[in-house]
Amino acid sequence: MRRFVSAVAALTLLSVQPVLAEQQCSSVSDQSAFEIQALRSELMVLATGCHDDTQYNAFIHRYQADLQANERAISAYFQHRYGKMGQTEHDRFVTELANAMSRQGSDLGGDFCPRNGLIFNEVLALPSTTVLTEYAAGKDLVPGSVQICEPMPSSAATVRKAAAVAARKKQ
Repeated sequence: MRRFVSAVAALTLLSVQPVLAEQQCSSVSDQSAFEIQALRSELMVLATGCHDDTQYNAFIHRYQADLQANERAISAYFQHRYGKMGQTEHDRFVTELANAMSRQGSDLGGDFCPRNGLIFNEVLALPSTTVLTEYAAGKDLVPGSVQICEPMPSSAATVRKAAAVAARKKQ
């Protein structure tokens, strides 16, 4: 019995390891907020590119309270990190995320809608809104080209410099 428990514990640690390695934010709540934002963006890109507004609207309606709370968390993150430039940086991030996901969709070509469209069925079939965070985390939707939870700048000048660097990267 002891061997069995040890084996289960080892497998559990091994299965958790990749998730921990992928986490980019120092705060679990920040990481979750960005993952939910990535899920929402993925579904928006799918709805737009695949002309599936009905399922997107069903997603927004079902998870409205969760999505609004997530939007407040994301806004608070950018406000805390960038101060007066928080809304500008928030808008830049959302645009960059949507553009990266759209590029991924373009790379898939005609396979994009059939391959990724099933995510609507999955998210709408979740047993309750409480599992949305875990679902989003398991999907690993934040593109590698999109930076989240960068280290906090130490001064207003550094914030401006970080914003300028981010703008140059975008070009």
